[in-house]
Parts: sequence; structure tokens; C-alpha cells
Amino acid sequence: MPGATDVLSAVDLRSAIDLRSDTVTRPTAGMRSAMANAVVGDDVYGDDPTVNALEARVAQLLGHQAGLFTPTGSLANQLGIRLLVGPGQELVCDDQAHIVRAELGAAATFSGITTRTWSSDHGRLDVERVAGFIRPDAGPYLVSTTAIAVENTHNFGGGTIASLGSLRELRALADGHDLRLHLDGARLWNAHVVTGVPLSEYGRLFDTVSVCFSKGLGAPVGSMLVSSADRIKEARVWRKRYGAGMRQVGLLAAACDYALDHHLADLATDHRNAKTLAVTLQDVDASVISPDEVETNIVRLDLAATSWRAADYVAAARERGVLVSAFGSRYVRAITHRDLDGDATTTAARALAELLRR
Repeated sequence: MPGATDVLSAVDLRSAIDLRSDTVTRPTAGMRSAMANAVVGDDVYGDDPTVNALEARVAQLLGHQAGLFTPTGSLANQLGIRLLVGPGQELVCDDQAHIVRAELGAAATFSGITTRTWSSDHGRLDVERVAGFIRPDAGPYLVSTTAIAVENTHNFGGGTIASLGSLRELRALADGHDLRLHLDGARLWNAHVVTGVPLSEYGRLFDTVSVCFSKGLGAPVGSMLVSSADRIKEARVWRKRYGAGMRQVGLLAAACDYALDHHLADLATDHRNAKTLAVTLQDVDASVISPDEVETNIVRLDLAATSWRAADYVAAARERGVLVSAFGSRYVRAITHRDLDGDATTTAARALAELLRR
């Protein structure tokens, strides 16, 4: 989510250690070659064999019948919840969820969906809290809950992972009240690499699932929505209505396919680098970060007990050649990714630690 202060010159970007997001990754030489050699067709007509194969592959990986390639994760999410929640119906999720905090009111704007949120501890799923929060049958004068959305891993929660056990409990809760479930799995790959839980085990618990290729996997563009064949058929119509029908999109799908083949296991390196960053900063000020809270590749710095304001800390870090993001007045986020090796992470950690010593 770049702001005005995040716009940098090409020189700045080349010389900086960029921890703003894992979306800043650039295609590798192998990925570019795969894109250049992709067999393509017109996807609006359903004629692009490369994207068709990717949709089938990812649907199978996630335990669903069909998939739909989208240019962004926000679109995949919005299509997914539209399939589950009608105009004037209620979707519930936690108050830090990407779909309500960072998708600019799209659910209400495009689909007439009303949302209600519960508070969470760093985005962690508390099924008992959800059970007390939902209103499946609110009567004729209140809005009844229709669907529940979960994010795994949780972006603004600091990359936290929803356990398979808690997700199974949530599925049972939803089934008991005839509710539907959407998974914002933009970084589900990270959860899979940490836990070893098969992607299909996560995916089958939800009615619709979105995943992203342009974050830790390093593709330049692309997300995927998976669900039943009937739902994906409907989503394809809505994708076109939203202006996102694409033509020779196999060029992009080839990058995503390459990422699944070559980059998935590398996420473990990102996780180790994030832990290294957290340990270095904790050694300076334990109030800022606990390495135990760093489960994947997102490091959440809490500056509340320091003299730093987030915006000032970000500006000072930039002067030292390290780019991080401010989210709130006292919250700074750093994300490790495949374009950063261990040496770059160590250099960034030292620079950020020196600022905390001030």
C-alpha cells in the first residue's frame, strides 16, 4: 500500500535495501525466459493454454474444481466474496483484515455487501470469539451474517498463521449455521512452507480461496481465485464486468507457473531472514519486537514505548538506505523477500537497530 512518501526515483530503488513489501520482487532470468516462451491465446475466449493450465493446476493444489486468474489479489478477494454474499447481506472478518482495511471499500462499492468486524490479537483466529460474534439469523430488522472471511497468513497481524485446527473448528461452526467461508490466502504459500500442511488441506475448508503469485513467489503480476466449477463460471462473468478480461495473459501465467516450480521452497529463506532481523532489533529494544511473534516473513515493529513516530523512523531509515513502511503512528512493517540475501538483511538490521539506539 504505497503512499505519496513511498514514491522513489530509480536511483533510490537500485541502491536501497527494500523491505517495504514482498511485492517489490523482480522477475528472475529464468522467469523472464518462461514468459518469453509462453504459448498464448485469447483468454477472454478461453483460448490461452498457459493460463488454462495454471488455473487447473492451482485449483487442484488447493483442493477445488476450478480457478480463475486475476491481475490482483484484491480482485480475487472481491470476486470470491461476491460469490458468497449478496447485496445487503453481511460478511464478517477481523478488524485488521485486508479485505476491509486495504481494499478501499470495494465490497460495499461493487457488491453492496455490508461488513462487520471483530477485534483480534495480531490477526489470530479465535473461533470462540467468532462464534459469539456471528448473527446467522438476526430476524427481519437486522442484518444476518452470511459469510466469514479469514486471512492466512495475516498481513497486518504481522504474518501470523491460522492453525489448521482452528480453521477446522471454524468450518464446523460455519456448517452448523449454514454460513460460507472465504480465505484470503495471498500468503498461504508462506503458511504451507512453515507448517508443512498441504495446500489442499487449507483450501478444502473454504468455499472460495484467493492466492497471490506477486508477493513472496516473485511473479510480476497475478493472483488466483479457486472454488467450485459453477462459482468460477460466475466469477468469470463478473471479472469481465469489472473490466478485467485479459487477452494473451499466458505471458503472466507462465511467470506464476515458474514461481510455483522454482520459488516456493525459497520462502523458508525469507522466514529465516525475518527472524534474523527480529533478533537483532530485540537485542537493542525488546519492547519493539519479539522474535517469537515472527512466524513468516513479516516483521512488525511496535514503537509505542520508544520516542520514535513511525513516519520519522521510516524517513530516517530511508536516509540510511533501508526502506520500510509506516502503518499507523507507531507501527512500522518490514517484509523480507527473495530479492534480499542474508548480507542485505544483516545490513538492514544493523541500520534499523542503530536508529533504535538513538
